[in-house]
Amino acid sequence: MKSIAKLCLMASLMVGSSLSAQAQWQRTPTPNDTLQPVRKHADGSVTFSIYAPKARTVTLAGDGDLVPFMGDNKPVVKENPNGVWNITIKDVKPGAYRYHYVVDGINVYDPKGELASETSAIARIDDGDDFFAMKNVPHGAVAQRYYFSKALNTTRRMHVWTPAGYENSNKKLPVFYLIHGGGDTDNSWPGVGCAGLILDNLLAEGKIVPMIVVMPNGNIPAKEKDMSDMMQNFTDDLMGSVVPFVESNYRVLTDKDHRAIGGLSMGGIQTLEVAMQYYDKFSYVFVLSSGFNPNIDYEIQAERFHLAENAAKINKSFKILSCTQGGKTDITWISGDKTNKIFDKYGIKYEYSEPYQSGHSWTTWRNNLKDLAPRLFK
Repeated sequence: MKSIAKLCLMASLMVGSSLSAQAQWQRTPTPNDTLQPVRKHADGSVTFSIYAPKARTVTLAGDGDLVPFMGDNKPVVKENPNGVWNITIKDVKPGAYRYHYVVDGINVYDPKGELASETSAIARIDDGDDFFAMKNVPHGAVAQRYYFSKALNTTRRMHVWTPAGYENSNKKLPVFYLIHGGGDTDNSWPGVGCAGLILDNLLAEGKIVPMIVVMPNGNIPAKEKDMSDMMQNFTDDLMGSVVPFVESNYRVLTDKDHRAIGGLSMGGIQTLEVAMQYYDKFSYVFVLSSGFNPNIDYEIQAERFHLAENAAKINKSFKILSCTQGGKTDITWISGDKTNKIFDKYGIKYEYSEPYQSGHSWTTWRNNLKDLAPRLFK
């Protein structure tokens, strides 16, 4: 008998935060967009800032060695006309501190703080039999890995799923690079996306071959309004640092027939950016709720990727180029449709489907992963 629906809370990212890059750039900006949540000053003081335009009172609470409970070094609170509250503490020693705000008497975690996007609760509703449920099957491992990005000159994080039994085997495995959407992080696929559980269940049922799934961080600051620099920087980071790190630290097959890439929304744009520039490095390409960068003319992108000259090579290299949408309510449907028309014009072979009419949502993308992963490396 199916068990009663379960409600589990776990740290991760808000489901609704995965908007397409196009939608994000269309909203009205606020002071929160450029707000720096924690700033250290030359005199040793630190200012904490939160955007709370309708708040009546805001205070800071946290570890006693950060926020003094007594004495003269009390935090100085300043409300600005633009709705930003600044709270400054003197003589903060180097360290790691827990903190939160108290806004009108309610504890509020800093929405702009480090890892803030990973501290939202997730309501996991399932009856125990769903494809994304925690089942009594062998489970793989999801690891956080840090690497140095040559393209960005900084240390970055990725998540990596290895299948059950990987530790006790000497076999080399294929690799699937799976990218999140705009507003999310590399923790989103293993979190709200339930990627680890979906893959565990598929492997236990014999529906997928053992593989390694790499979930990189697609968030890169954009300086250009069309975000072209962001997309290229991601491509350079993935191919110049992420792939070499994976191939140096995991037992993986390194030829194109054993390498796949896929992504949703913004991650779908990044998937196409990588795949069209490095079509000879991948055999499987999955574009979920996405298309080419909607901020750049589609014909210009076709020219930039040399689709006319490279069509035959692309078609020969890709075993599967699959494009999906969550129906016409998916906010990237128009972008996807325009991309499909470009593919048609230049003779790029692809599959297109709308198997789930659930819009631009994790409901769509979890199902996409469940359907597409079994088609890899066979």
